[in-house]
Amino acid sequence: MTKREVLKSTVPATGLPYAQAIRVGDLVFVAGQVALDPATGQAMPGDVAVQTVKILENIKGILESAGTSIEYAVENICFLADVRRDFAAFNAAYGRYFDVNGPTRTTVQAVLPREGLLVEIRCLAAMPPA
Repeated sequence: MTKREVLKSTVPATGLPYAQAIRVGDLVFVAGQVALDPATGQAMPGDVAVQTVKILENIKGILESAGTSIEYAVENICFLADVRRDFAAFNAAYGRYFDVNGPTRTTVQAVLPREGLLVEIRCLAAMPPA
C-alpha cells in the first residue's frame, strides 16, 4: 500500500517534524490541527468557538487537497484545554460542520503545546467512492 503526504500550503505550518496529513489507500489521516496565526505562528486570538471554526476550515482544506471532503470524515479526536469551561461553545461551533450523523468523536481535556491554544482536532476521513 502506498503512503502519500498531503500538503495544504495555506494551512500554517507548526515547524514540528510531522506531516499535515497522510493518505494511505482510501484513508486520509489528518494530524492534530490547531488555530495558529500564519503571520506570527502563535495561537490565534479568540475564544474556543473562533479557534474551532479556524481548525475545521483548515481540515476542510487539507481533505480537499487529498481529494476528499469533510463530508467523508469518519472519526475526530478533539482536545480541549478546559472541557468544563469550553465544551458547550466548542459543540456549538463543531455542530456547524457536523450533525448527529457526522463522524464518531472523542473529546478529552489536554494540555496543548502552545500558550493560548484552546482546542486541537485530529481527523480521519475516507476517500469518496470511485
